[in-house]
Amino acid sequence: MKTRTSTYRLEYLDWLRGLGAIIMLQGHVFDSFLKPELRPGDSWVLSQFAGGMPPAIFLFLTGVTLAFLMDSSERRGLAPGERVFAAFRRSGYLFFLAFAFRAQMFVSGFPAAWTDLFKVDILNCMGFSIAVLSVMAVFRTRQRVVAAAAAGLVIAMAGPLVSGADWKHVPLTLANYIAPSRVAFGFFPWASHLAFGISAGSLIRSLTPEATDGAMRWIAAGGGLTIVVAQACAASSHSIYAASDFWLNSPAQVLTKLGATLVMLSAAYLWTRYGARHGAWSWVRQFGVTSLLVYWVHIELVYGRWLWFLKNNLTLAQTAVAAVAVILVMLGISALRTNWAAVRAALAEMGWWYAPTPERVPGD
Repeated sequence: MKTRTSTYRLEYLDWLRGLGAIIMLQGHVFDSFLKPELRPGDSWVLSQFAGGMPPAIFLFLTGVTLAFLMDSSERRGLAPGERVFAAFRRSGYLFFLAFAFRAQMFVSGFPAAWTDLFKVDILNCMGFSIAVLSVMAVFRTRQRVVAAAAAGLVIAMAGPLVSGADWKHVPLTLANYIAPSRVAFGFFPWASHLAFGISAGSLIRSLTPEATDGAMRWIAAGGGLTIVVAQACAASSHSIYAASDFWLNSPAQVLTKLGATLVMLSAAYLWTRYGARHGAWSWVRQFGVTSLLVYWVHIELVYGRWLWFLKNNLTLAQTAVAAVAVILVMLGISALRTNWAAVRAALAEMGWWYAPTPERVPGD
């Protein structure tokens, strides 16, 4: 049985994207609603540790779909320069979304500092990373597996070095696009996840359906080994860097997240191929097919003014209930978006939807 596909994506990629969205939702609810005095606790730490995974997952999956685009351009016979340009154009779309999102947040949060319009968020990081790494399109698909993985490793390893450079004379916004930061998604080290995704996507496109099962087992094993090695390096008293912060710029943190992403990728593949009922609706995958909508709306809901009375005001149990409630609300919005045409038709049949009455033609 072959893995079922849609026009642009494989189901297990949507499932992994949906899982990332669910983890993101709970992390942001805990970040926004939990009382400050409860934040040093184990529940808070666990929530935020897990909440650090979604950006890595989304960047990785963006890299996978970018690799698919590069492979399609190659199969169409485009020259290397044309392939690079086709990939580069994807960055323009991400930048448009990024600034549209910041503009909407600025308007809904007015009065707000004008500098908020230029905050380097995850969408900005995606756009900038794609623009830089579009050069990977010069390689053939099989070559790109190794080239992109090497690029990801170089970006991750350079994180502490870039962090230690003098950024005082560089405009803050430009610095935030490049250097590791606790308030922005800089190219170093976050772009490494996109590069690793390009490598994985190129590998997926190189595999025959028959070879995919075995490859996924190796990917899971490789992911587990990557976590073990990364954690061993993080715990070691020896370092090749003069200074390194695990939570800010450490290659060990990047590789730990990569390993976890690879394990989850394999698990998502196995579930959608062997565990999920054929043709059945999946609430996790539902989040994946509308991940941008979920991201956009929940940020306004959780961090905007809508639920101001809950911010920094809930106990652990209350925050957990709020997280479940937000997940359910976002699932409803996601399902409504996917089935909007059917919902609109049903409302029209019940007379609850206004539609202009067509003009009569003479003779009717």
